[in-house]
Amino acid sequence: MTTLPVFLTAMFLLNITPGPDMLYVLARASGQGRAAGLASALGIGAGCFFHIFAVAFGLAGLLRTVPMAYNAVRYAGAAYLIYLGVRTLLDRGAAVGTVTVAPASLSRIFFQGVITNVLNPKVAFFFLAFLPQFLDAHRSAFAQTVKLGFIFDCSGTTVNIVVALAASSLGDVLRRRIGGAPAFRWLTGSVFIGLGLRMAHSD
Repeated sequence: MTTLPVFLTAMFLLNITPGPDMLYVLARASGQGRAAGLASALGIGAGCFFHIFAVAFGLAGLLRTVPMAYNAVRYAGAAYLIYLGVRTLLDRGAAVGTVTVAPASLSRIFFQGVITNVLNPKVAFFFLAFLPQFLDAHRSAFAQTVKLGFIFDCSGTTVNIVVALAASSLGDVLRRRIGGAPAFRWLTGSVFIGLGLRMAHSD
């Protein structure tokens, strides 16, 4: 409970910052309407469960078999988050408004969201770097990882649903405004670096 407020704050900031998942939802919703946007958001949310359980099983097994694994995971995760932060600050990337996708059925849009998320190794690396810093080393790593991952996924899916509803109404206007806001990039990079430093210096 002492780390939960920090987790919730970091989670919220990360989820409201535009990334590949949000770009996909924006493109679908603004191009094909509300139903397509919602289908893409739910597909991405479903795909995240694969990474949550993969990380939970792998991390739990690693901590059971290797006594020093907790610190190894913590420092590796810290380095990865700092790397992501620096890269985000330096990489201007493509504007949201340039993202386009071909029209498809709702079922295909949903499964595209699932497959896109499942096949993205960066999502697994992110969960592996982000979640362990909020774990209690003296309690079940599996249960804690699943709970925190579920909370994170629900928050992210909720944000993407809101984005889908807004984008389906505002369309290209919303896409241009979000795509042209460098504050989001700086916010994301700063959060990543801050989390990495916090993990590296935590006891």
